[in-house]
Amino acid sequence: MNLQPTSAALEKVMFLYKFIRTPKTIGSVTPSSRFLTSKMIDSIPWSDVTAVAELGAGTGVVTKAIQQAVQPGSKVLVFERDTHLRHPLQAQFPEFSVYSDACSLYANMRKQGLESLDCIISGLPFANFPQTTRDAIMEQIVKSLKPGGLFVAFQYSLQMKNQLSRYFDIESIQFVLLNVPPAFVYVCRKKQ
Repeated sequence: MNLQPTSAALEKVMFLYKFIRTPKTIGSVTPSSRFLTSKMIDSIPWSDVTAVAELGAGTGVVTKAIQQAVQPGSKVLVFERDTHLRHPLQAQFPEFSVYSDACSLYANMRKQGLESLDCIISGLPFANFPQTTRDAIMEQIVKSLKPGGLFVAFQYSLQMKNQLSRYFDIESIQFVLLNVPPAFVYVCRKKQ
């Protein structure tokens, strides 16, 4: 009988540890479920995506799904503030560019030679951030997305709906019960 912990179990332990230590920056006690990840990834027309960013990558659950869905040759930028979570992402996804601060999204996108992004996927816990931080990140998102670009984010409440509707046409808000905690997936299109 093998009593070695699986990588999924280690991810959950690391995530819980990070949540206990810094609940304002880690929005959940466990990584996103496969149901939440699927709902986010399946809402994106990947054949039209050549440049994408993920904000708040955590342990890389959604990043792994992006890796499987993205077209060959596409540019993928991954942002994770926590050093202990970011370094394993760099090792696990060497073909992606990994950065620390979503507030520097636009500058890092430009360093990659990109004019704009087709899609931004977010797992950032906006409800935990002060309004000034939310505004700064939202400014980066809007500035970086092409006209008509997609912003797909999950949140644990509908708190961000009003702020998002200022910049985006909200195409759908889908409730995912099979996640801890249950979450809402916003699928938004940047206003033209």
